[in-house]
Amino acid sequence: MKQGKKWDSQEANELYAAILKLKTTVECRRFFRDLCTPEELVDMADRFQAAKLLIRDIDYRDIAGRLKVSTTTVARVAQWLWGGMGGYQLVLQRLGLTK
Repeated sequence: MKQGKKWDSQEANELYAAILKLKTTVECRRFFRDLCTPEELVDMADRFQAAKLLIRDIDYRDIAGRLKVSTTTVARVAQWLWGGMGGYQLVLQRLGLTK
């Protein structure tokens, strides 16, 4: 299988289904801490914070400075936010952070 499609494999879909079984922030924290390294969790949290700021039209450099990440990271999140599969948009909408 190509590396690019592993995110859409049966194994990945089983992971997505497992995540949907989590009911609380504590359960989610426990599962993700077992699943990811602390650095991976920080990176994911930074990306989510960047998406929250991008949706408010904050400047890339300002976001990078606030989050202590590169402008390349911010640009990559912007690419997924505006041209990805809609995951960021969906979550931000459900959290009441978009119109």
